[in-house]
Amino acid sequence: MKSINLLILGLLTFSFLCAQPVHNKAVIGFYNVENLFDTIDDPNKNDEQFLPNGENRWGTKRYEAKLNSLSKVISEIAKLDGGLVVLGVSEIENEQVLLDLVATELLKPYHFSVCHHESPDRRGVDVAFLYDASRFKILSTKAFPTIVPNNPDFITRDQWLMTGVLDGSDTLDIVVNHWPSKSGGEQRSLPGRLAAGQLGRRIADSVLNSRPNAKFIYMGDLNDNPSSKCILKEMDTKTKPEKLTPTDLYNPMWKLFRNGLGSYAYRDSWEMLDNIIISGGLVNAAPGTYKFRSANIFRKDFMFTKTGSYMDYPYRTFAGGNYQGGYSDHLPVYIVLTR
Repeated sequence: MKSINLLILGLLTFSFLCAQPVHNKAVIGFYNVENLFDTIDDPNKNDEQFLPNGENRWGTKRYEAKLNSLSKVISEIAKLDGGLVVLGVSEIENEQVLLDLVATELLKPYHFSVCHHESPDRRGVDVAFLYDASRFKILSTKAFPTIVPNNPDFITRDQWLMTGVLDGSDTLDIVVNHWPSKSGGEQRSLPGRLAAGQLGRRIADSVLNSRPNAKFIYMGDLNDNPSSKCILKEMDTKTKPEKLTPTDLYNPMWKLFRNGLGSYAYRDSWEMLDNIIISGGLVNAAPGTYKFRSANIFRKDFMFTKTGSYMDYPYRTFAGGNYQGGYSDHLPVYIVLTR
C-alpha cells in the first residue's frame, strides 16, 4: 500500500510539473504614459491642472477614458510572443493610478502587480513597474536620487532599481527612470541630464562589479537621443553588440534611431527619447539562460493622430492645450529575451 501511495504521489507531482507553463521568451518594455493623474487633490503634488475644476477639466470621465486608452495599448503589448513580464512606466501620479490601470477590463486578465516608488519630483510624477508576479519574483528595490553639483535645490525623479528572478532562473536588475527634461533650453537643462547619466553609470557599475555577468537593464524616458553626450559619454554606452565585455552597456535603440525611427515626434522629426540599455552579460548570456534577442518600438495604427496639424504624431491626451482623448505623446519601447 505504501508503494502504491508513493507511486500515486509521484505521478501527481509529475503531472503538476508537466502542467506548468515552460517559458522560453519574455518581453520587457517601457512606456511614458503622459500625465496619468487621478482626480483627487493631493496637497503635496502639483496636480492642480488635473482636477475636475482645473485647467484640464480632469474629471472622472476623462480619467477613466485615459485608463482605458492606456490599457488598450498595454494589453496589445501583453499579446506579443513571449508575454509582457515587466513594463516600466513614467509620468504617473501615485501607486493608486496604476492599481486602477491594472484593474481595467482589458488588463485584469493579466493580473499585473505594481512596484511603485514615491519620488520628490516637483511636478509630482513618479516612475514605477508593472510586472507579472507569476513569472517575476522581486528580491529587492532601491531608490537613487539624482544630485546636480552646486545646485542643492535641484529636484527630479529618483532612479528606481528593482532586482528579481525571471521564470525561476535568471536574476535581472532593472532600473526605470525619467531624466530631467529640456525645459528652459537644452544647454540650461544639460547639467540635470549629465548628472542623471553619471548616476545611471554608477548604478550599473555597482551591479555589474558585484556579480559577474549580471543581467542589467536600464530603461526610461531619458529626454535625449542615443547619440547624446549624456548617454554615449556619461553612461559609456556601446552602439554595436560585438565584442562586449560583461560590464559594458549596449544601447540597441541606437540602430533604430540611426535608421530614422523614434518614440517621440517633435517638429516633424522623430526622436528616440525612450531607451532600453542592457549589459554585455545579457547580450552574451550563457546557453540555456535568457539573453537579449531584439529591440523594438511598439507601433499600432490606432496610436496615431489621423488628421490636423498633429497628423501622424502619437495620438496624445492633450495637444496644443486641447483635449484629444488619446493615449500618450510617447510610443512604448521593448526588448525581447529568449533562452
